[in-house]
Amino acid sequence: MMKTIFITGASRGFGKLWVEALLQRGDNVAATSRTADSLKDLTDKYKSQFLAIELDITDRSAVIAAVNKAKNHFGNLDVVINNAGYGVFGAIEEVSEKAAKDVFEANVFGSLWVTQAALPILREQGSGHIIQLSSVLGVWALPILGIYNATKFAMEGIMESLHAEVADLGIYVTLVEPNGYATDFGGSSAVQSDAIAAYDTVKAGLGQTEGLLPEDYGKPEATVAAILKLIDSKNPPLRLFLGKVGLKKTERIYAEKLQTWRAWDEVSVAAHG
Repeated sequence: MMKTIFITGASRGFGKLWVEALLQRGDNVAATSRTADSLKDLTDKYKSQFLAIELDITDRSAVIAAVNKAKNHFGNLDVVINNAGYGVFGAIEEVSEKAAKDVFEANVFGSLWVTQAALPILREQGSGHIIQLSSVLGVWALPILGIYNATKFAMEGIMESLHAEVADLGIYVTLVEPNGYATDFGGSSAVQSDAIAAYDTVKAGLGQTEGLLPEDYGKPEATVAAILKLIDSKNPPLRLFLGKVGLKKTERIYAEKLQTWRAWDEVSVAAHG
C-alpha cells in the first residue's frame, strides 16, 4: 500500500537514497533540506508525489510548521524519519563549546522537535511509525567521536522511552543503528576540532579499530532494501542494526560489561543498605 513519509536531511547520503527508493515505488514523500534547491531534481521528476520543504531543524517553530505542512498536503503521515544530523570529530578536550552545542541542537533537539510535532498527528490517526537514525555509536562509544556518541546515546534514551509511552497508541518507534558506511559522514558535512598533540597516538590507532577498517564500511545503496522492509513491517523492532559490524561487536562489548558488573556486584549490593 502507498505510504506517506516525512524525512529530514534528504539532500544527500542515506536520506537521498531512501527518498528516491520510496518515490520510485509510488509512496508520497515530504523531504526536508536546508536548501530546497538541493531537492529540485526530485521535485521536477515526481511532482505532486513529492513535497520539498526548506527547513532548519534547530528552529522548533519551523519544524512544527513543516510537519503540519506535510500532513495537510498529503492528508496523513504514516512514517516519520529523523535522518538529519552530522558528525563532530575530536577528543573530548578538543571539542569547542560552540561545536558541542551546535551538534546537540541538530542531532538531538532537531530530532526531538520533529518527533514532538508529529506525535499529535499520529495519535489522532491512531497509527504511525517514527524511525530515528541513530548509530552503532549510540550503543557503544569510540574515542575521538565522544560528543557525536553522546548525541546518539541521548536519542537512544529518548526513543526507548517514547517506545514505551506510545506502544498502546498504535505508534511504533525504531532506532536504526548503522555501522560505518561509505557516505560523506567524515567529509564536508563533519566538524573537525582543533588538534591537541597529546591525542595523536589515539587518533593514529583509529584506523586499526574494528568497525573503522576499510572492509567494515558498508555500501549505502545496500541499506535501501532494509529500510523499505522496516517501513513495511507490521511489527517493526525497537532497534535495527544496518551492516555486519553492529551485532557482532555489541555482543562482545556487552559481554565485557556484564563481566565487570558481576565482578563488582558484591560492592553494588552492599551499597543498597
